[in-house]
Amino acid sequence: MIYNLDKINEMAEGDEDFITSVISVFLEEVPEDLEGLEKAINGKDYENIYKLAHKIKPNVDILGMEQTRAKALEIETLGKTTGSMEEIEAKFPILKKDVLQVVAELKNDFDL
Repeated sequence: MIYNLDKINEMAEGDEDFITSVISVFLEEVPEDLEGLEKAINGKDYENIYKLAHKIKPNVDILGMEQTRAKALEIETLGKTTGSMEEIEAKFPILKKDVLQVVAELKNDFDL
């Protein structure tokens, strides 16, 4: 398991509906953002690389995915500074693999 619910549980204060809602939003938004990020990388669109990595970051952070958050931050920074596209292309598959793994785990763990 590469996610944990500590942050969400702390915010929810026992509200199971809140937890399910946060997870549902993650499952709805993050795969779409990830797909958009992949298209932006393929199109060498630095502005959208920055924007989408920036949008993904808090969503993975709330699930305690520290390494994934760090990868999103690295991609975000490279997008913002029009850094090395090769670096972005090297980091993205790790981010994608982690996000897709968590999406599968969450769907399974929460029957969503």
